[in-house]
Amino acid sequence: MVTIKVKDGTPQGAETLCVTCRWARIVKGFSASQEEIHCGWRWRDRLVQFPVSQCSTYDDKRLPSKCDMEKIAWILLTKQAGRTIGFVTVKQFREIEGDDAEIIPAASVEPKMQE
Repeated sequence: MVTIKVKDGTPQGAETLCVTCRWARIVKGFSASQEEIHCGWRWRDRLVQFPVSQCSTYDDKRLPSKCDMEKIAWILLTKQAGRTIGFVTVKQFREIEGDDAEIIPAASVEPKMQE
């Protein structure tokens, strides 16, 4: 008996990559066969007509986006150029920066809403 092995063949039971993509818009009906997937990567949605295994514009929505990471990032400033930046205690910070140094809470980085 001859065994044939196919590399990178069609995966059995694999879910389409679009399910976890940030750009996908998935519309499901009541039946399992009633499902439409639209790719919104460009300005106009395109209907995806087959299960996707690889995509050059895939963006995993389970992971934070670059914009989300920038929103939660700490902004570290120093008074002197060339000084090492890192985490220090409040006491060490006061010794390095002086007693007049302002500590800005992380919540104040977000823009304030107008009332």
